[in-house]
Amino acid sequence: MEAQRSFYINNWTFLPFSVYITVMQFDLHVHTTLSPCSQLKLDQILSQAPERGLDGVCITDHNSMDIRRYVKEGFLGNGLCVVFGMEYSTSRGDFLIFGPFEELPPGLPAQLLLKHVERSGGVAIAAHPFRSQRPTDESLIKNEMCRIVEGVNGRNAHHENESVLGWQKKYNIRQVGGSDAHSLEELGSVKTAFTTPIHSRTDLIRALKQDSFLQTSYSSLAA
Repeated sequence: MEAQRSFYINNWTFLPFSVYITVMQFDLHVHTTLSPCSQLKLDQILSQAPERGLDGVCITDHNSMDIRRYVKEGFLGNGLCVVFGMEYSTSRGDFLIFGPFEELPPGLPAQLLLKHVERSGGVAIAAHPFRSQRPTDESLIKNEMCRIVEGVNGRNAHHENESVLGWQKKYNIRQVGGSDAHSLEELGSVKTAFTTPIHSRTDLIRALKQDSFLQTSYSSLAA
Protein backbone atom coordinates (compact mmCIF):
# COMPACT_ATOMS: atom_id res chain seq x y z
CA MET A 1 0.00 0.00 0.00
CA GLU A 2 1.03 3.64 -0.36
CA ALA A 3 0.84 6.49 2.11
CA GLN A 4 1.66 10.20 2.16
CA ARG A 5 2.40 12.48 5.11
CA SER A 6 0.45 11.11 8.07
CA PHE A 7 0.53 7.33 8.19
CA TYR A 8 -2.10 5.36 10.10
CA ILE A 9 -2.16 1.71 11.06
CA ASN A 10 -4.81 0.34 13.37
CA ASN A 11 -5.38 3.74 15.01
CA TRP A 12 -1.66 4.29 15.61
CA THR A 13 -0.25 7.37 13.87
CA PHE A 14 3.33 7.31 12.64
CA LEU A 15 5.93 9.94 11.83
CA PRO A 16 5.03 12.14 8.80
CA PHE A 17 6.59 11.52 5.43
CA SER A 18 6.53 13.93 2.50
CA VAL A 19 7.07 11.32 -0.20
CA TYR A 20 5.24 8.18 -1.16
CA ILE A 21 6.56 5.00 0.37
CA THR A 22 5.76 1.35 -0.14
CA VAL A 23 5.26 -0.64 3.05
CA MET A 24 4.63 -4.10 4.34
CA GLN A 25 2.71 -4.46 7.57
CA PHE A 26 4.01 -7.04 10.04
CA ASP A 27 2.98 -8.25 13.43
CA LEU A 28 6.39 -8.85 14.97
CA HIS A 29 5.21 -10.57 18.16
CA VAL A 30 2.83 -13.54 17.88
CA HIS A 31 2.52 -16.67 20.02
CA THR A 32 1.06 -20.01 18.98
CA THR A 33 -0.12 -22.84 21.21
CA LEU A 34 3.53 -23.93 21.39
CA SER A 35 3.69 -21.23 24.04
CA PRO A 36 1.88 -22.69 27.08
CA CYS A 37 0.15 -19.38 27.79
CA SER A 38 -1.28 -18.96 24.27
CA GLN A 39 -4.60 -20.14 22.86
CA LEU A 40 -3.86 -18.93 19.33
CA LYS A 41 -3.68 -21.82 16.87
CA LEU A 42 -1.26 -21.80 13.95
CA ASP A 43 -4.01 -22.35 11.37
CA GLN A 44 -5.88 -19.33 12.75
CA ILE A 45 -2.81 -17.14 12.31
CA LEU A 46 -2.16 -18.28 8.76
CA SER A 47 -5.76 -17.93 7.58
CA GLN A 48 -6.78 -14.79 9.47
CA ALA A 49 -3.65 -12.61 9.32
CA PRO A 50 -4.27 -11.32 5.75
CA GLU A 51 -7.85 -10.45 6.69
CA ARG A 52 -6.43 -8.32 9.51
CA GLY A 53 -4.32 -6.25 7.15
CA LEU A 54 -1.09 -8.12 7.70
CA ASP A 55 1.47 -8.86 5.01
CA GLY A 56 3.57 -10.85 7.43
CA VAL A 57 3.73 -12.38 10.90
CA CYS A 58 6.64 -13.27 13.13
CA ILE A 59 6.07 -16.38 15.22
CA THR A 60 7.86 -15.71 18.52
CA ASP A 61 7.01 -18.50 20.90
CA HIS A 62 8.60 -18.56 24.34
CA ASN A 63 12.18 -19.90 24.25
CA SER A 64 11.44 -22.04 21.20
CA MET A 65 11.55 -22.07 17.42
CA ASP A 66 9.80 -25.43 17.18
CA ILE A 67 7.23 -23.79 14.92
CA ARG A 68 9.60 -24.75 12.09
CA ARG A 69 8.35 -28.33 12.47
CA TYR A 70 4.78 -27.33 11.56
CA VAL A 71 4.98 -24.70 8.82
CA LYS A 72 7.44 -23.59 6.17
CA GLU A 73 9.07 -20.22 6.64
CA GLY A 74 8.59 -17.63 3.88
CA PHE A 75 5.64 -16.82 1.64
CA LEU A 76 2.50 -18.94 1.77
CA GLY A 77 0.00 -19.46 -1.01
CA ASN A 78 -2.23 -16.66 0.33
CA GLY A 79 0.64 -14.15 0.10
CA LEU A 80 1.39 -14.06 3.83
CA CYS A 81 5.07 -13.96 4.79
CA VAL A 82 5.91 -16.06 7.86
CA VAL A 83 9.15 -15.43 9.76
CA PHE A 84 10.45 -17.49 12.67
CA GLY A 85 11.88 -15.94 15.82
CA MET A 86 11.45 -16.46 19.53
CA GLU A 87 10.76 -14.57 22.73
CA TYR A 88 13.74 -15.36 24.91
CA SER A 89 13.31 -14.96 28.66
CA THR A 90 16.05 -13.69 30.97
CA SER A 91 16.08 -12.27 34.49
CA ARG A 92 16.90 -8.86 32.99
CA GLY A 93 14.06 -8.77 30.49
CA ASP A 94 12.52 -10.66 27.59
CA PHE A 95 13.82 -10.25 24.04
CA LEU A 96 12.41 -11.00 20.61
CA ILE A 97 15.34 -12.47 18.73
CA PHE A 98 15.68 -13.22 15.03
CA GLY A 99 18.59 -15.15 13.56
CA PRO A 100 20.02 -18.70 13.40
CA PHE A 101 18.78 -19.60 16.85
CA GLU A 102 16.86 -22.85 16.28
CA GLU A 103 19.14 -24.73 18.70
CA LEU A 104 19.78 -21.92 21.17
CA PRO A 105 19.50 -23.29 24.72
CA PRO A 106 17.33 -21.49 27.27
CA GLY A 107 18.70 -19.85 30.39
CA LEU A 108 21.44 -17.63 28.99
CA PRO A 109 22.05 -14.38 30.92
CA ALA A 110 20.82 -11.31 29.06
CA GLN A 111 24.26 -9.87 28.38
CA LEU A 112 25.57 -13.15 27.00
CA LEU A 113 22.41 -13.62 24.91
CA LEU A 114 22.66 -10.16 23.33
CA LYS A 115 26.34 -10.63 22.55
CA HIS A 116 25.55 -13.97 20.91
CA VAL A 117 22.75 -12.40 18.84
CA GLU A 118 25.12 -9.69 17.62
CA ARG A 119 27.95 -12.11 16.80
CA SER A 120 25.53 -14.38 14.94
CA GLY A 121 24.32 -11.57 12.68
CA GLY A 122 20.88 -11.55 14.26
CA VAL A 123 18.82 -8.82 15.88
CA ALA A 124 17.18 -8.42 19.27
CA ILE A 125 14.18 -6.35 20.36
CA ALA A 126 13.47 -5.59 24.01
CA ALA A 127 9.92 -6.93 24.49
CA HIS A 128 7.45 -5.00 26.68
CA PRO A 129 10.36 -3.33 28.47
CA PHE A 130 8.34 -1.68 31.25
CA ARG A 131 6.06 -4.57 32.12
CA SER A 132 6.05 -5.24 35.85
CA GLN A 133 7.14 -8.85 35.37
CA ARG A 134 10.75 -9.03 34.14
CA PRO A 135 11.15 -5.45 32.88
CA THR A 136 14.18 -4.74 30.68
CA ASP A 137 17.26 -3.76 32.65
CA GLU A 138 17.90 -0.16 31.63
CA SER A 139 21.67 -0.65 31.68
CA LEU A 140 21.35 -2.93 28.64
CA ILE A 141 19.75 -0.05 26.74
CA LYS A 142 22.15 2.57 28.11
CA ASN A 143 25.14 0.48 27.03
CA GLU A 144 23.58 -0.04 23.57
CA MET A 145 23.48 -3.81 23.90
CA CYS A 146 19.91 -3.66 22.59
CA ARG A 147 18.99 -0.76 20.31
CA ILE A 148 15.42 -1.67 19.35
CA VAL A 149 12.53 -1.78 21.81
CA GLU A 150 8.82 -2.45 21.67
CA GLY A 151 7.40 1.06 21.85
CA VAL A 152 3.89 -0.38 21.72
CA ASN A 153 2.92 -3.84 22.93
CA GLY A 154 -0.70 -4.82 22.37
CA ARG A 155 -1.07 -6.50 25.76
CA ASN A 156 0.56 -3.73 27.80
CA ALA A 157 -1.26 -1.26 29.98
CA HIS A 158 -1.12 2.28 28.61
CA HIS A 159 1.37 3.43 31.24
CA GLU A 160 3.70 0.55 30.35
CA ASN A 161 3.84 1.68 26.72
CA GLU A 162 4.03 5.35 27.69
CA SER A 163 7.03 4.73 29.93
CA VAL A 164 9.17 3.92 26.88
CA LEU A 165 9.04 7.63 25.98
CA GLY A 166 11.52 8.32 28.77
CA TRP A 167 14.07 6.13 27.04
CA GLN A 168 13.28 7.80 23.72
CA LYS A 169 14.51 11.09 25.18
CA LYS A 170 17.63 9.61 26.80
CA TYR A 171 18.92 6.96 24.42
CA ASN A 172 19.44 6.29 20.73
CA ILE A 173 16.73 3.67 20.43
CA ARG A 174 14.37 2.63 17.65
CA GLN A 175 10.80 1.59 18.41
CA VAL A 176 8.64 -1.10 16.84
CA GLY A 177 5.26 -2.49 17.75
CA GLY A 178 3.76 -5.94 18.12
CA SER A 179 0.48 -7.39 19.29
CA ASP A 180 2.00 -10.03 21.58
CA ALA A 181 -1.04 -12.02 20.46
CA HIS A 182 -2.08 -14.99 22.56
CA SER A 183 -5.60 -15.12 21.07
CA LEU A 184 -7.17 -14.54 17.68
CA GLU A 185 -8.76 -11.29 18.88
CA GLU A 186 -5.30 -9.86 19.58
CA LEU A 187 -3.68 -10.85 16.28
CA GLY A 188 -2.63 -7.78 14.28
CA SER A 189 -3.79 -5.30 16.93
CA VAL A 190 -0.40 -3.56 16.68
CA LYS A 191 1.61 -3.57 13.48
CA THR A 192 5.02 -2.38 12.32
CA ALA A 193 5.23 -0.92 8.83
CA PHE A 194 8.37 -1.65 6.81
CA THR A 195 9.55 0.58 3.98
CA THR A 196 11.32 -2.25 2.18
CA PRO A 197 10.03 -5.65 1.02
CA ILE A 198 10.35 -8.49 3.52
CA HIS A 199 10.56 -11.92 1.90
CA SER A 200 12.57 -13.83 4.51
CA ARG A 201 14.12 -13.82 7.97
CA THR A 202 17.27 -12.34 6.45
CA ASP A 203 15.25 -9.48 4.94
CA LEU A 204 13.59 -8.80 8.29
CA ILE A 205 16.91 -8.69 10.15
CA ARG A 206 18.40 -6.36 7.55
CA ALA A 207 15.38 -4.05 7.62
CA LEU A 208 15.46 -3.82 11.41
CA LYS A 209 19.19 -3.10 11.46
CA GLN A 210 18.91 -0.48 8.72
CA ASP A 211 15.91 1.29 10.29
CA SER A 212 13.76 0.49 7.24
CA PHE A 213 10.53 0.82 9.19
CA LEU A 214 8.25 3.47 10.59
CA GLN A 215 8.78 3.88 14.29
CA THR A 216 5.91 2.89 16.54
CA SER A 217 5.63 4.77 19.83
CA TYR A 218 3.02 5.74 22.38
CA SER A 219 3.52 9.42 21.51
CA SER A 220 2.11 8.78 18.04
CA LEU A 221 -1.34 8.56 19.60
CA ALA A 222 -1.27 12.31 20.15
CA ALA A 223 -0.69 13.08 16.48
